Amino acid sequence: MDTIKKYQNAIVDFLTSYAKEVYGSDPSGITTQVVLDREHYHYLLLRVGWADNRHSHFCPFHFDIINDKVWIQVNNSETMVADELMKRGVPASAIVLAFHREDMRQYTGFAVT
Repeated sequence: MDTIKKYQNAIVDFLTSYAKEVYGSDPSGITTQVVLDREHYHYLLLRVGWADNRHSHFCPFHFDIINDKVWIQVNNSETMVADELMKRGVPASAIVLAFHREDMRQYTGFAVT
């Protein structure tokens, strides 16, 4: 399996597992969407819908694959998502914590760019 496919599978497995475990039986009227653009390498988890007369649109996670690395663009959770990706075979050297400023990434233990 090539590297990109391996990273895609790790991301999709994480997103679908998280969606089922955390939001699987949510009766609130908010739906959970795993959004996959495998052609352009964008992956999101979205929570969308209406509850209590309020519209909700929330993105817990957003990943991109750029230059053979997984960029964690957003992590709006308490989950250590980089650790979850590493458990699924993505090395730390291929994970970029994009939500940190570029000059600070060198201190994260993960890839810089």
